[in-house]
Amino acid sequence: MPSRELYPHQWSWDSAFIAFGLRHVAPERARRELVTLFSAQWRDGRVPHILFNPDTPPEAYFPGPGFWRAGRTSGLIQPPVHARAVWATHRADPDGSAAEAFLGTLYPRLVAWHRYLTRHRDLGGRGLVSIVHPWESGMDNSPAWDAPLSRVTPEAATSFTRRDLDHGEAADRPSDEDYGRYVRLAAEYRDCGYSDARWPEVSDGFSVEDPGVNALLADAELALAEIADALALPSAAAAHRESAARIAKTLVDTLWDDAAGFFFARDVHADVLGDKHTCAGLIPLVLPDLPVAPALLATAAGPRFALGRVRGVPSYDLTAADFDPARYWRGPSWFNVGWLVHRGLVRHGEVALARRLGADLVALAGQTGFAEYTDPFTGTGHGTRSFGWTAALTLDLLSGPAQEALVA
Repeated sequence: MPSRELYPHQWSWDSAFIAFGLRHVAPERARRELVTLFSAQWRDGRVPHILFNPDTPPEAYFPGPGFWRAGRTSGLIQPPVHARAVWATHRADPDGSAAEAFLGTLYPRLVAWHRYLTRHRDLGGRGLVSIVHPWESGMDNSPAWDAPLSRVTPEAATSFTRRDLDHGEAADRPSDEDYGRYVRLAAEYRDCGYSDARWPEVSDGFSVEDPGVNALLADAELALAEIADALALPSAAAAHRESAARIAKTLVDTLWDDAAGFFFARDVHADVLGDKHTCAGLIPLVLPDLPVAPALLATAAGPRFALGRVRGVPSYDLTAADFDPARYWRGPSWFNVGWLVHRGLVRHGEVALARRLGADLVALAGQTGFAEYTDPFTGTGHGTRSFGWTAALTLDLLSGPAQEALVA
């Protein structure tokens, strides 16, 4: 559970981030975290974004299992960070992993997961994955979704009961109007049987190619190549590397704006590239051999994100008129994004800046009681405390190779 009160179930990409930390102190728990998540994989290969805890009262979280009508899971997805987490977890304890046949068990499931994304979610026909709901990005309330969401008629706030406001300040959370749009979209996807083929016909037009999701998929394909090598599957490893290169090239060709020096989300329904500088546009830094990395690093260090001069990595453009340092994904710094950007900085040789960012993230975690997210100017914690991935990724920053980049 990311949080015992606010998020009392198992979330998809949260589990991957939590495994990155657990592998250092309890690798058997990290393996169990991922195996449990993939036990809920659908027949079509998708990994649902929530696996519901049967011991949690249904009214503790909305939308719960009764809303989704999908048994013990939701019907949406989250970013594909799992292959990288599986490979890192294996490497932390190869003997224990081998004894449990960890790689052999999860490799075919990961292949099916990526196949679902590339075959069923290429709604734009350009070779990139589309999300069909803001929750699928993991960055629920991002300003990048404002334009496509504007086409969605919100459900009336009186038609559902928000449980998030029982555990968080309303000023920190999405507005009732935005939440009503989330509920409407989720209900539409549910009511079309979670059919991606039917979605463009029945939806209110929310289909978006997100740079963060697609960069993480390319990175996950590279991780699958390493797993395939470890399983003595050289042909499969080569195919995964080719897939990663293809996705990365399409990402640059499709979502990169050379004049802005940034990756933007594309509204597939309107066939328009967005103009919101959100932290998702920084995530491609995790990819090696990224031809636009120097320009993207310059944007990260510039006034929009002020990397190294503010706390963590802001989730939205600091210079934007609608920047909000406290509201969910509309300005605050999140630890998982900071951790991903830290990885990207190390990968592209920005070791000094990575060391500064890593030390700042560790300090923020301790100062805020492992807050869900923080004000990028003051470091004030927001959201819930004792948050799962904040604690786990702090462990990772303080352990092994990450520690060497942090303190060397």
